[in-house]
Amino acid sequence: MLLYTLIQIIDLLVNVLVILIIVQFVISLLLAFNVINTSNEFIVSVYRSINALLEPVLGPIRRIMPNTGAIDFSPMVLIILLIMLRDIILPNLAKVIA
Repeated sequence: MLLYTLIQIIDLLVNVLVILIIVQFVISLLLAFNVINTSNEFIVSVYRSINALLEPVLGPIRRIMPNTGAIDFSPMVLIILLIMLRDIILPNLAKVIA
């Protein structure tokens, strides 16, 4: 019972991380194309907070991946890994536990 709850918590955290990655991507595009002005302190603080949360996870992926110039593929790789964790590993772990 406790392990099943742990699996549900991990699933929730994976979903939250995917949402944070998507929000970071959208805000970075809006800032890059100057749709949102960088003088908007609220948006900039939200963007910095999300970066601070995601950098410990994205940093190692960025170091492993080759430099592709202006495009950063590490968020996409992280989303793929998180979806694999959620859709492949967690259900199989739940079957083993049950």
